[in-house]
Amino acid sequence: MMSQRMSQRNPELVLKRRPFGSWLLGPADQSTKRLRIRLHLLLTVFSIGTNLIGAFVTFVLAVFVLPGPSLVDQLQLIDAIVIPAYFLFAMGVCYVWSSRLTKRVTRWIDLERSATRREQIATLQLPLRLTLIEVLLWFGAAVLFTVMTVVLQPENALRVALTVIDGMIITSAVSYLLTEFALRPIAARALVDSPPPRRLLAAGLKARTVFFWAVGSGVPVAGLMLAAVLALIEGDVTSTRLSVVILALGIVALGNGCLLTWLSARSVVAPVRSVRDALNLIGEGRLDVSIPVFDGTELGSLQAGFNRMADGLRERERIRDLFGRYVGPDVVQEALTSDSLGGEERYAAVLFVDLVGSTELAAQRPPAEVVQLLNRFFAIVVAEVDRQGGFVNKFAGDAVLAVFGAPAELVDPAGSALTAGRELSRRLADELPEATAGIGVTAGIVVAGTVGDVRRHEYTVIGDPVNEAARLSDLAKTAPGRLIASMTAVAESAPAEAEHWHPGDEITVRGRSTPTHLAVPRQL
Repeated sequence: MMSQRMSQRNPELVLKRRPFGSWLLGPADQSTKRLRIRLHLLLTVFSIGTNLIGAFVTFVLAVFVLPGPSLVDQLQLIDAIVIPAYFLFAMGVCYVWSSRLTKRVTRWIDLERSATRREQIATLQLPLRLTLIEVLLWFGAAVLFTVMTVVLQPENALRVALTVIDGMIITSAVSYLLTEFALRPIAARALVDSPPPRRLLAAGLKARTVFFWAVGSGVPVAGLMLAAVLALIEGDVTSTRLSVVILALGIVALGNGCLLTWLSARSVVAPVRSVRDALNLIGEGRLDVSIPVFDGTELGSLQAGFNRMADGLRERERIRDLFGRYVGPDVVQEALTSDSLGGEERYAAVLFVDLVGSTELAAQRPPAEVVQLLNRFFAIVVAEVDRQGGFVNKFAGDAVLAVFGAPAELVDPAGSALTAGRELSRRLADELPEATAGIGVTAGIVVAGTVGDVRRHEYTVIGDPVNEAARLSDLAKTAPGRLIASMTAVAESAPAEAEHWHPGDEITVRGRSTPTHLAVPRQL
């Protein structure tokens, strides 16, 4: 519950501190040396601990619990020597064998390279291979102690053999889960470039769940049945003795079933929880999320699938951001909601800015310097248009066409365009004194929408106000303040903006049949 509450409070912190589901496994970016030391300690402690407890429980059940002739009175000195001696021998063999196998299978880590497909498979199969070493040593114990019992106490041979085999199955199952847990950081490094190989998904969660159910519940129940069989064979087992046997085996069955179920559940929950925490971050807009893939079953494919999804979201967001830099975020939204050609009539204000003497600049200065100057010019224009809520529709060489009121509607498009024109006039004079630009502003009905072909779209505005603004910018190049607007735009703007302008002359600009009543700012 504590970890769940932590995850809900701060999933980013959980993923950073416990990327593999437990603080015991360390961070994802730990050094190879630290990883080796941590892995060695965990595998050693888990192996010795599980086998010591398993051997102790097996010994107690065989000697003191299960019905049959008492082994306590028949234990001889050789038993007291052979049993601990074999345990120490088995632990030594297991330690050396497991260490060498682990180092050989994971040598690609020390070489600081990615695992090949074959090395991936070997790494993900390592928990099973390490567990098989313990199974082999337990089976050796079963054979050795059964033979000794046949020689010394033949009537107890079946009890000893079955008890050791049951202990082998249960202990090995617990050891497998703990080994798989300890090897998660290694598995994550093996799977960093690709999902789990398909051949490892053949058994998958279904077979694993059935197996651990059988070990956690089936084997203990089989032990109870064995006790009943031995009691029937013995014949003279008292009810008290039988009650003690059932009680002891019930405790072992409950403890073993609980432990195996808990470990198995954690092995399933850990990768699912990592995906859940990462999804929470994605929901908060954090697209820079990636989780380690440390499971060789379908859950590993789930983790890898999340990483692919996050990569796709990052790529989509990058493309959307890049697309927005070219056409504007409002046009991106328009394109996402409708991809049909055509447009609609809108009332909008148009601002046109054109550099003065750009041809001479290109002839007198190096191309790189001209591009630098244009970028500074465009940066000022874009910043001011954005600040007033407008949309830079296109860059036409050394000119900029900006629209206010399309595609996003504005409360006062004319006032916003006029404010942007005044601020641009001031900023260009202060921040770009080596170049001058003519600024024209007007307003009216335009057609705003997508034009082009089904294979290539462009969002634009078409109408008389666009042509008028371009002509006004030409006039403004020779005007005192380099800024001219139409009285049509001033009349449609809010009073707070209109008071900054006063009427000028009427003039018929090139390409229009009707005159334009000019307006110029009161203070320049």
